Parts: sequence; C-alpha cells; structure tokens
Amino acid sequence: MRAVLEGRDALVVMPTGSGKSLIYQLPALMLPGLTIVVSPLIALMKDQQDKLVAQGVDAMAMHSHLTTVEARDLAKRVGEGGGEILYLTPERFKDRDFFEQLLTRTVSLFVIDE
Repeated sequence: MRAVLEGRDALVVMPTGSGKSLIYQLPALMLPGLTIVVSPLIALMKDQQDKLVAQGVDAMAMHSHLTTVEARDLAKRVGEGGGEILYLTPERFKDRDFFEQLLTRTVSLFVIDE
C-alpha cells in the first residue's frame, strides 16, 4: 500500500480473500482523481462496487450486463468527472469512444485485478 501511495508500481500476489483489493481501494480514496480497475470478473466487480457504494464511495462498474441506457449514463457520469473508482471489463476498456472519455480525466491509479 505504501508503494501505491508513493506513486510506485506494485505487483501483489496474495490468496483469494486475503485483502488484495484494499491495496488499491484505500489509496483510491486518499488520492485525487479516478482509480480505474480492469477486471474480467463481473460478479466480483459488482460485489466490490456494491460494498463500496454502501460505505458512501462513488464506485461505478462498466460491463456487458448493463443496458445501453445504463452504459450511456455511466459514460456520461465518467465524462462529467463522477466516480472515485471505476471498474471496467477488458472489452469496455478497449472501447475507443469510452477510452477517449477516460483521457479527459485525471487517473491516479490504474489497476489490473486478475
């Protein structure tokens, strides 16, 4: 966590359920800007988003289970500066139009959560 807060890269290998997500979630709340988390696991992404939102964190998730309207609304929120943590599936991250919107934001952390 110290490396992340100091702006250094970190590779974290820990067993499932050991708290890896805290290594980026806590710094995400302490640093300015958006934290982008790319994960292929929609169920895990949604679970983490729900728990963060329940704690008052502006966490969002962009994935294939969203309706077209939900995805458009979320993209608009991102473009307008909303969100502290944004979970993305790899295919959403590769979407060129959405990526262009991300380029307008200050991104403090970029996380690959596998």
